[in-house]
Amino acid sequence: MSRIGKLPIEIPSGVTITVDSDVISVKGAKGELTVPHLSDVTVAIEDGKAIVTRKDDQRIAKAQHGLQRALLNNAVVGVTQGFEKKLEVNGVGFRVNGGGQELEMSLGFSHPVKYKAPAGVQLTVNKMEITVNGIDKQQVGQIAAEIRALKKPEPYKGKGIKYADEQILRKAGKTGK
Repeated sequence: MSRIGKLPIEIPSGVTITVDSDVISVKGAKGELTVPHLSDVTVAIEDGKAIVTRKDDQRIAKAQHGLQRALLNNAVVGVTQGFEKKLEVNGVGFRVNGGGQELEMSLGFSHPVKYKAPAGVQLTVNKMEITVNGIDKQQVGQIAAEIRALKKPEPYKGKGIKYADEQILRKAGKTGK
């Protein structure tokens, strides 16, 4: 039995879950998300909880059991609280401007770097910190990874864009004679 899959999902008040044959819709205060309904599991809603069970003990059913529960739980958390990733920009001469849907950054290149986020994701800038907010966990993580990839942190001085909780392994530089 999947340790994650067998845990029931608490459905907070104000959240409605609609189960169809191919998708599961989750509506809440922050918006609406759809999750694919995987073929080898069933989702039942009873007593304010969503319970995911698998149809048989095949290998694919076992794999989908925990996945379906995690996807559904992330959707419930997303429409109630939302998700957030913080990025830090470190480096002399590096600058970040903008917010909302667009960022304009000076990252040591000969040109300013512009980044436009898709709908459903909010970008906020506070000095040298970028915060990515949204209701879809996968999309928030993807946008944060794309922004980080514009200038990855380097191991000698730590310059670049890094996650707020990321530890950069530092290397010793060359030693002169």
